[in-house]
Amino acid sequence: MMGMNMKTSVAIEKAVPVADPDEVRSEFRNAMARMAAAVSIVTTNGPAGMAGFAATAVCSVTDSPPTLLVCLNRTASVHPAVTENGVLCVNVLSEGHQDLSRLFGGKTPVAERFAAAAWSELSTGSPALEDALVSFDCRIVHRADGGTHDILMCEVDTIRLRDGGQGLIYFDRAYHPAG
Repeated sequence: MMGMNMKTSVAIEKAVPVADPDEVRSEFRNAMARMAAAVSIVTTNGPAGMAGFAATAVCSVTDSPPTLLVCLNRTASVHPAVTENGVLCVNVLSEGHQDLSRLFGGKTPVAERFAAAAWSELSTGSPALEDALVSFDCRIVHRADGGTHDILMCEVDTIRLRDGGQGLIYFDRAYHPAG
């Protein structure tokens, strides 16, 4: 890029030895904490029951057909419900949803999680948060192995947008308004 004054850092403050997997995991988590991410609550409902979890590992894949990628830890208590139901709703949170995100990110019983907010259903029957900035109601069309996680490819059936509000992001192990 001509005309731009850019500095490149070549110094590595700390090299992590690959031989120590615990230290590698710790350094990776510390590094990922410095990458801001939108906060969502991912929900499901169907034959395997209703469940939901807070997530930052959600991203767009393509708009033809509209598809999201959602990463889900295989040891998470919600894993069986999400994968067996085959449907989910990604509810993008606003800055006022910090407490709700904490509920869905912890060990709170399912009924208490859902009692803390107003929900409705879109096309798949998965709970859609009434005041989410956007809700993407999806069908899981492909599942891939991502180490400790399943990588879920989710085709969007229905989108509900809400006007106004600032997004909620997670950065440096804390919540912040986007913007």
